[in-house]
Formats: sequence, structure tokens, C-alpha cells
Amino acid sequence: MTKEQSPLRLGIAGLGTVGIGVVKIVEDNATVLAARAGRPIVITAVSARDRSRNRGADLSAYVWHDNAVDLALDDSVDLVVELMGGSDGPAYALAKACLKAGKPFVTANKALVATHGKELATLAEDSHAALRFEAAVAGGIPIVKALTEGLSANNISGLHGILNGTCNYILTRMEHERLPFDEVLADAQRIGYAEADPTFDIDGIDTAHKTAILAAIAFGMAPDLENLPTEGIRNIVPVDIEYARELGYRIKLLGVARQADGGVEVRVHPAMVPLSSPLAKVMDATNAVMVTGDHVGPTGYEGAGAGAGPTASAVVADIVDVARGVWYPPFGVPAATLGAPAQLGADNHIGTYYIRLKVADVPGVMADITRALAENTVSIESMLQRGHADDGGVYIVLTTHETTEEAANAALNHFNALECVLESPAMLRIEAA
Repeated sequence: MTKEQSPLRLGIAGLGTVGIGVVKIVEDNATVLAARAGRPIVITAVSARDRSRNRGADLSAYVWHDNAVDLALDDSVDLVVELMGGSDGPAYALAKACLKAGKPFVTANKALVATHGKELATLAEDSHAALRFEAAVAGGIPIVKALTEGLSANNISGLHGILNGTCNYILTRMEHERLPFDEVLADAQRIGYAEADPTFDIDGIDTAHKTAILAAIAFGMAPDLENLPTEGIRNIVPVDIEYARELGYRIKLLGVARQADGGVEVRVHPAMVPLSSPLAKVMDATNAVMVTGDHVGPTGYEGAGAGAGPTASAVVADIVDVARGVWYPPFGVPAATLGAPAQLGADNHIGTYYIRLKVADVPGVMADITRALAENTVSIESMLQRGHADDGGVYIVLTTHETTEEAANAALNHFNALECVLESPAMLRIEAA
């Protein structure tokens, strides 16, 4: 048997739903994987915290390592698959050990790649070991491969993505069933769509990790979580969803990365997108990414962003590439060139905004509002006023012409100081995604 035909032997660290999904794909689809990879792909070793747990798969044929880092030292393992999670700890130690040893490393760990991406890419390039992480972003959607390979001829001007299925599911149900956030979240937890501690998802952290990775590939910059403004969906209320619909928009949690004057904007926040936009049509737990290149124009990618099947599928696709001998710098360009271009702060964002005010129904209110906007150089594009709220207040909703986020926030601070304003104003960015 030639070297090219010899089996690629896997060690899998982490045997949760995705890890067992990988085991089942490798076992069940062995023939088709061998044909596509040009060599057999087999599992020889595994690692997880609890040997006694029933995982619904027979793992008795594989060497078991209690310490995942030992997979990097196991001579019967050619490639390590990391599915433990976490930006540091065992996952980080295993990644470094593998790449320093020249052993290919495949991961679905978005926190690891977003936090230590440049360091790991440097280790991979120094030893010419493959580092692949398709499954770290958008589950079964091959967006990493699209950016590093399919769109490599293009200068990317921007991307917008719905990258967290839990948040998209919550927003979909809030809109369709007119339910408050807390009620939908509790139900999502009950049926397994949201974790017992949902912070990672609903506060935008998961989306920030994925957006940092996509921005790094699209714009040749090191992943930078520290300077990535991040806002989740905790403060979205049904009244804003209803007004968005009336104005011709739908609210989505977006990861955004785009070229702008003076640098690159990378941010995560809920935004109003036009109902005609492809992203507005993405419902429930589905993920989607829109990428615009200078020669290809707008391109779209949509599919299941999580779950054992889609994520395991992406992991195995990376394994097949390694088996074929495919190698390129992990972020599409040499790690040494992954600079830190000017990543613009949120205040520098120029765009249009939705602002909702709850005010007392007294004379002079409109004059106070328009004065506050004028003093902060914010002009009104449209305005709605509706009947009394339950406590006697009146909702005033307005959209702005283009302005800076700094000016929009200054106007909000001015509103907060007005006696006629009954509660903190709400503001959402409007994206033409």
C-alpha cells in the first residue's frame, strides 16, 4: 500500500453530540469517504472526560486517552479532531501540541479560533500542518471554504450574517406569536433550542466569535474580539418587532464586517433589515451569510447552522481535504500578514437608525424631540405616532437619515434627560443587508 493509499488515522477529542456524529459518519460512510479522499479514513483513538457514559455508539475498538493532549503524542493518530470547546484549557493545549508536532488539527471550536487564531495559524504554517475549522462557523454551511477558496479572486467589500440559530429562532417566534422575549427563551430552553445558561447565545458572544473569524478571512486581519462591539437580543420587545414590520423591516441579530473609510467595521448587534432582503427571509434556527465581492457581486449561503449532523458533516469535510493533501494558510493568507488594520469603533459607524420613544401626551413634546435631534445633527426620515400605551404614554417612532452612531447616541442621551420621556429610548441600526 502506498503512502497515499494508507489510512488517515483519526483521534477525536470530545464525544458529545458532534463528536459522536463524526464517529458515525466516518463509520457509516467509510466507502464513499475513501473514494472521495483517495485513501481510507479510520478512527484509532478517542478522548473524553467520562468513559462510562452511554453515548449511543460502540467505542470499544478505539484507544481511550483520559488526557486529550495525549492524542497529539499518539503515534497511531495522524490527525486530531477537537470537539471539546472552550477558548483555553485542554482545547488550547491540544491545539498547540498537535501543531507543534506537525500533526493536522481539525476543530469546530469557534472560541478557540477567534481567541488564538493568529498564534495557531503561525504554528500550523511553521510545521506545515493543516489547521482547519469549517465547522466553527455556521455549522453545515461551507462559508469558510467559500471565503478562502471560492471567492479568493475577489476583494471582499462586506459580509452580513445570521450566525446564531438560537437567537434567530427566538426572534422568529416573538414575531409570529407576538410573545415577549423571556417567554420564548424559557420555551426554547425547555425544548433544547437554548442552553440552561443562554448567555453565550443571546448576548451575541457566539455570533462575535464567528464574525471575528469571517472578518479575519475576508480582510486578512487577525481575529480581534477585544475591539468587536457586541450587543445581543435581550432588550428586543414585541412592540419594536411590530413597528419594524410596519416600516418594512424585520429584526435580526447580525454579524457584520465591511470595508469603510479609514478601516474595517466589525460588529454584532440586532438590526432592522428590509423585508425584501434575503436575510429577512431566514427564519427559525437557520443560519445565512451574504458576502459581496468586487467581481462576483453579492453571494448568499444558507443552511443549518448547528446540530450534530450539519456540524459533524463540516468536520468530516475538513478531514477529507486533509486526506487529499490539501493545504493552505488557515486564514487564506500567511499568518505573518494577518495585521491589525484600523478596526473602527462603533461611534464611527455611519448609518440610519430606528428610535422608539415613550412620552407623556402633553403639549410641546414634539418640539422637545425635534430640538434634541437638531442639536445633535440628526435628521428625521420618517415618523410614526400611535395611540396610548397601557400607562397613558404615547409611542413615537422615527427613522433617521444617515448619521454617525456617536450623534445618534448623543440624541438618545438628550432624550433621557427630557421630563416628557417616560422610559429609556430604544435604538436599532438599520442595515440594507
